[in-house]
Amino acid sequence: MKNQLYSFLIILLIASTGTAQNLSSFHNKLDSFLGKHVKSGKVDYSAIHADRSELDQLVSLSQEIRVKTSSASDFQAFWINAYNLHVIKGLVDNYPISSPLDKSGFFDKTKYSIAGENITLNDIENKMLRAKFKDARFHFVLVCGAVGCPPLISKAYLPATLNAQLEQQTKLAINNDKFIKPGKKVAVSQIFEWYKADFEQDGKTIDFINKYRKEPFAAKTKITYYPYNWKINKK
Repeated sequence: MKNQLYSFLIILLIASTGTAQNLSSFHNKLDSFLGKHVKSGKVDYSAIHADRSELDQLVSLSQEIRVKTSSASDFQAFWINAYNLHVIKGLVDNYPISSPLDKSGFFDKTKYSIAGENITLNDIENKMLRAKFKDARFHFVLVCGAVGCPPLISKAYLPATLNAQLEQQTKLAINNDKFIKPGKKVAVSQIFEWYKADFEQDGKTIDFINKYRKEPFAAKTKITYYPYNWKINKK
């Protein structure tokens, strides 16, 4: 009985080590890939389309990984990265393309095999991340492949630095006067309209914005929403 228990524990340890190694390898390779193809939030889709080898390798790696919600930072970092990677894949699969919306079902119909799931981009955002963790900061790191999104960074999100990265990207977006446009009425991205409930968990939308603004707006400031720019975020 003791020998069986020992063998079982060894198998669990090997499986756990293998999962950790796969996740680390995925993040390292993605970090290199993004560093090569992303600059100032713009993606060189043309170059990736011309040579898909790194993209395809990353997609294959993402299929092998298994992450649990109990390891929240691993789970969140992986699914944020998987979302951004598969947006790139979706656009490259249909390249040349002017907007992700030019491909019917880009977000809600096209399914990808990722980490044992057959899943759409909307499922990643809404079921894997928003529903499980209730963190509005996800909206500043999930990049939908359009100019209207907060910019894609040229590195992977990592479990050890995830909270700091979420904070940094949220602050950068909210203090960018092209994204949050000051005025008599503050004009904000439609992201704040579509996901209003996420931003109003602890108050009004303006309260969430002021939490991250270097120069907060008056608490009674009215907001309006400017049209989303769905043009592809290509370099």
